[in-house]
Amino acid sequence: MEQPKNNLKIVTDKKTNARVILPNMLTLIGVCIGLSSIRFALDGKFEFAIIAIMFAALIDGLDGRIARLIKGTSKVGKELDSLTDMISFGVAPAFIMYFWKLNTLGRFGWLLCLIYVICVALRLARFNVNTGQAPSWRDNFFEGVPSPAGGILVLTPLIFSLTSFDFININYDIVVPVFFIATSLLLISKFPSYSFKKIVIQRKATIFLLFGIVLFFGLLLIYPFNVISISAIIYLGMLPISFFHYQKLKKQNEDQNYKDEDDDLEDIL
Repeated sequence: MEQPKNNLKIVTDKKTNARVILPNMLTLIGVCIGLSSIRFALDGKFEFAIIAIMFAALIDGLDGRIARLIKGTSKVGKELDSLTDMISFGVAPAFIMYFWKLNTLGRFGWLLCLIYVICVALRLARFNVNTGQAPSWRDNFFEGVPSPAGGILVLTPLIFSLTSFDFININYDIVVPVFFIATSLLLISKFPSYSFKKIVIQRKATIFLLFGIVLFFGLLLIYPFNVISISAIIYLGMLPISFFHYQKLKKQNEDQNYKDEDDDLEDIL
């Protein structure tokens, strides 16, 4: 009886889905841009370093949404995105600020860099653990400040120094450590911050939203560092608003849950 031949296949029958490759390619481009910002900072080109971080943040905001839009999400993409965030918004901003100002503070400056990077790693680990839970009203909020926002916040003193706002004298030897410590605490805290994932825009307000987006990016091209500085200040100002909004929604949902439990108990009795 003739035995069946085992055909040796060099190429697998499984085809890689192009929908998975596209978002992962964007993520890898983002990590390359984030790493390049360190090179710019090492050469003293801090303007290009900041622009590189902003591009990395833009790509970080797009790759996940594109993956969900084209149904190209994957476990590899999720882990790759976290590693990219760690480099682009953890390691890179820490090195940029160290080359700019923290190196003048000696060992304390390096300690601040280490603390910040560790807090970014802890924040990303907690985010990965919490991802996949049942959707609820809490999806409108992050637990703590997200890593891209944290990366931009620690760069805010440097960005502000490149603006035309010369009406304020700032002691960067004090302001930079304060921003590092405050941002590190916000990253690992449970402070609720807006996620902007489920924003509902009325149809009649769409044209005003589009006009605002065009105006924002137009000003960003003309006055990049001024606009980024103002945006960072506005984001900081929104943190107390997000906290009180979260507490209000939490109380409303707890009251609703209690009401539903009472109704169920009455039905049983």
